[in-house]
Amino acid sequence: MRIRVGKKSVGVLFVLGAALSFAFMNYFVSAAGELPLLEKVFFRNALTTFCVLPVLLCGKEKLRIKSKETLLWLFLRAAFGFLGIVLNFYAIDHIGSIADASILNKLSPFFAILFSALLLRERPRIPEIIFVLIAFAGAVCVIDPSFSSAVLPALSGFASGACAGFAYTCVRILSLKGERGSMTVFFFSAFSTVVALPFFIAFFEPMTTEQLVCLLLSGVAATLGQIFITAAYRFAPAKEIAVFDYAQVLFAAVLGYFLLSEVPTVLSFIGYAIILLAAILRKVYDRALSKKQKIGGKIPPPPHKCA
Repeated sequence: MRIRVGKKSVGVLFVLGAALSFAFMNYFVSAAGELPLLEKVFFRNALTTFCVLPVLLCGKEKLRIKSKETLLWLFLRAAFGFLGIVLNFYAIDHIGSIADASILNKLSPFFAILFSALLLRERPRIPEIIFVLIAFAGAVCVIDPSFSSAVLPALSGFASGACAGFAYTCVRILSLKGERGSMTVFFFSAFSTVVALPFFIAFFEPMTTEQLVCLLLSGVAATLGQIFITAAYRFAPAKEIAVFDYAQVLFAAVLGYFLLSEVPTVLSFIGYAIILLAAILRKVYDRALSKKQKIGGKIPPPPHKCA
């Protein structure tokens, strides 16, 4: 008996694969121990660069960039993406819980709503603004502000979500302008590798075999995550499957508990629940809106103009 699997189901599986891969990336970064931050960032991006490069070179257009206009957005995507990774890794190293670092980084879709309003002139609907406020309330619970230096790693995780949200908005702009997805991934990874290289050399610290393996595996996990997330959105629209990406928080919590003996605080769990609730409500809202539009409901789309 043949079992038919729909495209959406395949997309969900790929998203879950990406979530698990990025959770493992965070785990391996933490398990690598006390090494310079940029040394970890270098390994995370170098492997992705060398994996994506042959794919581009085998294509017709090779390393050709669409236009000078997309070059600017490629630089912006790469710069903010790189900064986001640095802030995320700092949070992983100092926040005390890879689950906390993961959920704060997962604020990126909500920041993307705000940045889309600024860069794409897409006016968010009132429910979308409410979802953003709910998510930020959850972030406050995870951060647990104490107005001391102890809160800096959590704020770093929050800022990493903001940088990622800006970077993802740039990715959307690049897509609208016709730039290849593989070029966007390669440019970001190559940019991050080149920028991290001088710091890697200047502040290099010898690694144990175990640390080297952890850093290499973090690069492998990051590369797999990129491959899975790219494949996922070929099978189903982002609005239908993106919410499953939040499974990374669950995976990170399980890995942190069993492999790193990390136990998030009660307030952190409350924050997770609030942010996940905001993500689920946004998915339900998007689905309801799409359904009404399909049956001919007159729902005016938010005014937008491509930047």
